[in-house]
Formats: sequence, structure tokens, C-alpha cells
Amino acid sequence: MVFQQTLDFTTAGRSTTNITAKIQDLVAESGIRIGTCHVFVRHTSASLMLCENADPDVRRDLETYMQHIVPDGDPMFLHQDEGPDDMSAHIRTVLTNPDLTMPVSQGRCDLGIWQGVYLWEHRTHRHQRTVIVTIIGE
Repeated sequence: MVFQQTLDFTTAGRSTTNITAKIQDLVAESGIRIGTCHVFVRHTSASLMLCENADPDVRRDLETYMQHIVPDGDPMFLHQDEGPDDMSAHIRTVLTNPDLTMPVSQGRCDLGIWQGVYLWEHRTHRHQRTVIVTIIGE
């Protein structure tokens, strides 16, 4: 059995959005008890991550690190058509993940107690983002 649906999110600019509950709701809605859940973000300046869900400092520290290794407006970047955060956002996406695959057990994504699924916006301004969730199993 295959179930697929899209989710739309408005981000607040450079930040992370916890999308775990929305994904878990789709897995439950699919009726699939065992299988896999694949999540894909359809953009080149946002990514997905499976991350610590208890302490928000972890996500803030990841952002601080990313700003350190991929600064906005670096003069070495030729592509800055949409502003100084344009190329840095693309690099951040390449360094992270546009997709995640998780096991489905007992009708839920089988995540660890401290794991959450986050949409990571790499642009500094708010954007509309589309995520495709595909659940395969029985």
C-alpha cells in the first residue's frame, strides 16, 4: 500500500519548524502499520533534519555553526540574485538533507524519545515551503 500527501508550511525566516506531529498524523491517517515514511522538501534553500527535540539550544547551536561555516554575503559567492542569503542558503541545503526516511512501526514513525523532524529554513525571510510525505507498507 502507498499513501502520499503534501504539507504546506509558512516559515518565519531562518529557523527550524517542528513538523513531527503533522507527519505522525499522516502516518496514522494512511492506515499503514509497518513500512517506511519518506519526507521530501521541494526547495533548494530549505532542508529537513532529524534532531534533538527537547532542548532548543541544540537547533540554535546548529544555526550558529552553519552561520560560521557558510556566512551570508561572502564575496566569493557569484550567485546572489535574491540577496546576500541566496547562495549561502543553497550551500546549507546541499550540506544538510532535502529528505528523510524513517521506519513505520505500529502505525507511527518509530522515532527515538529525543528525536523530532524539523523543516530548516535557510533564507532570512519567510517562505512558503511544500513537503511531500510518502508512506509505503502494509
